[in-house]
Amino acid sequence: MTNNIFLWQQNSIDPDTAENLKAIAQWWMELDGKEVAWQQRLIPPGGNLEEIDWQPQKFDEQFIIQTPQFKGITLYWRSSKTLDERNLTPSKLQLNLIQQQLYIIPQSQSQIVISVSFPEIVYQKLNIINPQVAATAKDGKGIILLRDETKKLEITITLDGEKLDLLRDRLNS
Repeated sequence: MTNNIFLWQQNSIDPDTAENLKAIAQWWMELDGKEVAWQQRLIPPGGNLEEIDWQPQKFDEQFIIQTPQFKGITLYWRSSKTLDERNLTPSKLQLNLIQQQLYIIPQSQSQIVISVSFPEIVYQKLNIINPQVAATAKDGKGIILLRDETKKLEITITLDGEKLDLLRDRLNS
């Protein structure tokens, strides 16, 4: 998987399985006191989770998650709406750090997927200090390349004519 997607599947022989589970567990436990959107959908026939419509539906929940824990492979939590501790043992977990979304496929119901995410958009933030910079403008479009050697990170930004003019104006003011 990429650095932004962590996949854990029961009985997997993938050498990254243990590290992926550790990253997922850390993300899960950091949800304590945060509002989450809890959605459940049927898995499409082809199994592609990207085909699922995650637009809000009647039975979706939003609540503040309390005391999220990870014991073995079982997820535990309390909802701000109930006092009871709930738990779920997955057969598969997939965490997308960019979207801040965890897919859970329960052992007990392998035909459904649960999505745990934040109700609002969460932007990933990068802080790069004095990166290498390259820029060009051609045919009314601009391309900016930022490279940070220490973080092994390269960002390419493509701007249309309007955004390029806006950037020039802001840099000149």
